[in-house]
Amino acid sequence: MKPANSWPSTTPYSRVNTGILLAIAAAVAILHLLTNNRYGFHRDEFQFLSDARHLDWGFVAYPPLTPLLEHISLSLFGVSMVGLRLFSVIAQSAAIVVSGLMARALGGQRLAQVTAALAVALSPLPLFEGTEFQYSTFDYLWWVLAAYFVVRLLKSQNPRLWLAIGLVLGLGLQTKYTVLFLITGILGALLLTPARRYFLNRWFWAGVALAIAIFMPNFLWQIRHDFISWHFLQHIHTRDIGEGRANGFLSDQFLICANLFAAPIWLVGLIAFLRDRRYRPMAWMYLIPLLLFWVGKGRGYYLAAAYPMLLAMGATAGERWILSFSTLWRRSTEVVFFTGLAVCGLYICAILIPVASSGPLHDFALARNGDLREEPGWDVMLGTIAQVRDSLPPDQQAGVGILVGNYGEQGAIEILGTSHYHLPPPISGTNSAWLRGYPQPTPSTLIVVGLSRRFADRQLTNCRLAATVPYAQDQNNEESRSHTEIYVCGPPRQPWPQFWTDFQSFG
Repeated sequence: MKPANSWPSTTPYSRVNTGILLAIAAAVAILHLLTNNRYGFHRDEFQFLSDARHLDWGFVAYPPLTPLLEHISLSLFGVSMVGLRLFSVIAQSAAIVVSGLMARALGGQRLAQVTAALAVALSPLPLFEGTEFQYSTFDYLWWVLAAYFVVRLLKSQNPRLWLAIGLVLGLGLQTKYTVLFLITGILGALLLTPARRYFLNRWFWAGVALAIAIFMPNFLWQIRHDFISWHFLQHIHTRDIGEGRANGFLSDQFLICANLFAAPIWLVGLIAFLRDRRYRPMAWMYLIPLLLFWVGKGRGYYLAAAYPMLLAMGATAGERWILSFSTLWRRSTEVVFFTGLAVCGLYICAILIPVASSGPLHDFALARNGDLREEPGWDVMLGTIAQVRDSLPPDQQAGVGILVGNYGEQGAIEILGTSHYHLPPPISGTNSAWLRGYPQPTPSTLIVVGLSRRFADRQLTNCRLAATVPYAQDQNNEESRSHTEIYVCGPPRQPWPQFWTDFQSFG
């Protein structure tokens, strides 16, 4: 394999190559558009939808950009799963194209560009991100764009590209706070390589200023709310460690972050970055976050967005190497690789994509994909709550409220229950819903959903079991396992202000 610094520094623009990249991205987008209307909303999506109706410069669980995009989706499409997930599909399609363009910037020809794009398109995390509306979806795109602009910076030595990098990182800070690990990786990469000269460049500091300016509204919101997101993140991290969600971090780099059959490609990419003096900062942009997440016990998928740059470089290196083969060996190697990549990708699709609403593929996916299992059943829950409400005497119905235990229940009631079943707005103490407070006047009767009988008897008055939600036997998710009972209670035992202080929770 030739060292990277001996490769051509430029790859001529090809309309055909660009068209192929767009076709790969379009194929993945069409797959998502055809299947994103099945099952139902994920509980996490309900939280974004709820926050989208209460726009602010910050939220407890995340910065404001994702709820803003969901607010736009609601305005355009209403409560449509396909419409509300469209921005996620666009973001992941863009990440596929940018990955191919990154291979082009690194000197890769058609084979390298297609390999990089396909390897990203058929990787578990990118495929999953197109199935739901999540902040990690857009975080993935910002990491890939930041890497692309850093590649172009190192290649062209044009310091004005720091403005593009600053813009992308600023958007990342308004999307998901884990982008701070990428920022740490970039700063560490500069410090550890001759690229440290950029610390003295005005365009670098202009990019820093741009990122800070974009992030500043959320930072000021955090100050006003006593950095509540920091307390949230501490709680979630402690929970993840306690539940074992951080276990298997290193194995997840192979099983979740990238297509397993493409592992040799990204490993070669990492080695090629390390060997190349010009592009060595890219290796540190991966290794520093990897070390920080590993030592800090982060979840395995947190680093997934760093793999497109490794795949782009590995595909470019592999292309140069394979050109030394005879035609027969070259074609044979390509067939074996792309066949393996496709087979692995089809297996991943069968698990992550809701390609069937019933039958063997449906059962196969639900047995292996906990996120898909969290999507069905909300209509059953809402219908049961409505029946409980309708069974109350008229005077109790007039002053009823619905107290919920998690943001999935809260969002389902707020987005679907208030419109389809004319339920009152939910009362939730989880994340940003707690900041929005309890209703005035306070309800005299509470329908309690998603909370234990022990909590109800300890915190509320005159509780009785009113119904059990008849979830399907094969649903097997958090609601069907733990939150089937619905109670009717009187007001809290404590005054509402004191009850509300104690009711706050993170989730």
